[in-house]
Amino acid sequence: MRDRGALPALFAASLLGLVLSQTTLTPALTDTTVNEIVTAPTTPLTLLTSTPGTPISTTTGCSAFNTSACEPCAPGSQYDNNTLLCACCTEPGLCLFPGACLQCPVGSYQPLAGQQQCLPCARGFYTNFTGSPLCHACPSGSFNNITGADSCISCSPGSFSSLQSSTSCSPCSLGTFCNSSGCSKCQTCPAGQEALQNGATYCTPCRPGMHKPARQTMCQICNSGSYQIHWGQEQCEICPENHYCPSPDVNPIQCPSDAFCPQGSLAPGYCMETFFRKAGDTCELAPVTIALLVVGGGVALLFIILMLLRRRRDTDGELSVARAPLLRKERPQGRYYGIPCDAEPVYAGW
Repeated sequence: MRDRGALPALFAASLLGLVLSQTTLTPALTDTTVNEIVTAPTTPLTLLTSTPGTPISTTTGCSAFNTSACEPCAPGSQYDNNTLLCACCTEPGLCLFPGACLQCPVGSYQPLAGQQQCLPCARGFYTNFTGSPLCHACPSGSFNNITGADSCISCSPGSFSSLQSSTSCSPCSLGTFCNSSGCSKCQTCPAGQEALQNGATYCTPCRPGMHKPARQTMCQICNSGSYQIHWGQEQCEICPENHYCPSPDVNPIQCPSDAFCPQGSLAPGYCMETFFRKAGDTCELAPVTIALLVVGGGVALLFIILMLLRRRRDTDGELSVARAPLLRKERPQGRYYGIPCDAEPVYAGW
């Protein structure tokens, strides 16, 4: 006859065998039952066996567990309704011990305890291990645009993502480039170089006649009076004295001997032909110009004198006409008091 004091120990050993069979085998079937309690210490502990085709009441299996000891599944896991270790608990989300819960697969998470299912990671987030209580944001330079992702995709060369949890990458703008994958920002082309299209992976040197300082993004044409005949230059050269530069992408041209070309000249400057001639750094009057000025000045002076004389003559004529009535006043023919009007007066002696 067996010792009654050994029964609790045997039940504990059988429960341990039940736990081992649930955790080491493939997910247990729901149609299982406690078949027997093996008392021999050398016999392997096997508590749950399946009987194909024969439905077995769960109540028989659940009666072997202390369901008051059920615990909520920890964050990062969910309860397994395919095993009695969870199904025998009175509320969903509870299992007899945390090891009976199912861990969330990669790409999903569960931040709360005692939950029935795991949640997929949102776009721009990922988790690459099981049992995760949260998802991680994709770092800058990477992205993903699907839910439930277990990894992020690096931005391809020529594109970037500067923020975390990005769902896409943006192409590099004009004047910037990225020559590797996973760029968090695009770089500005160095001095003397530019990127002529969006999404560039390299820079090209500035053409002759153009330049680009480091602070600018695109090459600029040289200013008037400047030139640059080399590729990839940071600045232009000013056209030297006694030369002129009609185009910024050609060498300076020697100034003609009869022209002026100060520093920065776009074209040679000439004195007015016939009337002026070059004298050092200035223009002077030609001899023919001096002669013409003298003759012209004399003619102008003579004309002025003639105009003054004519004006004076006209003025004198006008005065004569105005005085004539006063000097030659005509008297009418007749007699006054029997004396002709034009007779000399006679003193009467009065």
